[in-house]
Amino acid sequence: MLILLPPSEGKAEPSGKPATLSALSFAAELGELRELLTEALDLDLRSAPAARAAEVYTGVLYERLGLSSLPAPARRRANSHLLIASGLWGLLSPADRIPRYKLPVGEPVPGVGKVAALWRPLLAAALAPRDSPRELVVDCRSGAYVSLWRPQQATHVAVRAFREEPGGKRKPVSHMAKATRGDLTRVLLTAPGAPPRSASGLAEIAESNGMGVELSCLDGSERRRWTLDVIEREVGNP
Repeated sequence: MLILLPPSEGKAEPSGKPATLSALSFAAELGELRELLTEALDLDLRSAPAARAAEVYTGVLYERLGLSSLPAPARRRANSHLLIASGLWGLLSPADRIPRYKLPVGEPVPGVGKVAALWRPLLAAALAPRDSPRELVVDCRSGAYVSLWRPQQATHVAVRAFREEPGGKRKPVSHMAKATRGDLTRVLLTAPGAPPRSASGLAEIAESNGMGVELSCLDGSERRRWTLDVIEREVGNP
């Protein structure tokens, strides 16, 4: 299982020792562009205080996920099965130490170009070992981060959130979708037993933890592209 998260706009101010590019995940595959971007943004990694990505990102998704409060086995699972997309770093593990920064993936960087276009081939190469028919990718990213990488061989499940009103009408939710994705990620990291290997296994874990979900296949007999809709039902709507 590979869980993909977006970064958050909200970030804590770290106070630890500066980060080292060569110590970040995927240093060989992504290090050159990271260095180019940090130089273009005038981010001095030699002096900027840093902390684990799990502590720097503080948005709604990360508040609900609560990486720092996970029990030790779940934190180990997060470090093995969870990756965070980033406009500046490409991909991060929760354990990677980073400074506070700001770089939306949709913005061009002066002297460098459009960040998303630069990252796509590099992320495809970095994640090639995980893009196999035996892999389950749980995609909790949003917006432009979704376009950075899509698996070609792995089972891909995009997580969406809806509110169901009395009468059955459904509306997609935006801000609270982040909370829903944080809740689901925490459930997956803390679930007993082995991580799910299929879309149906993912849905079963969510349902066993009280989430109302609907699973839909998008590509017919190939059964590699799915959506998992998490349904929040208003009071009075059974």
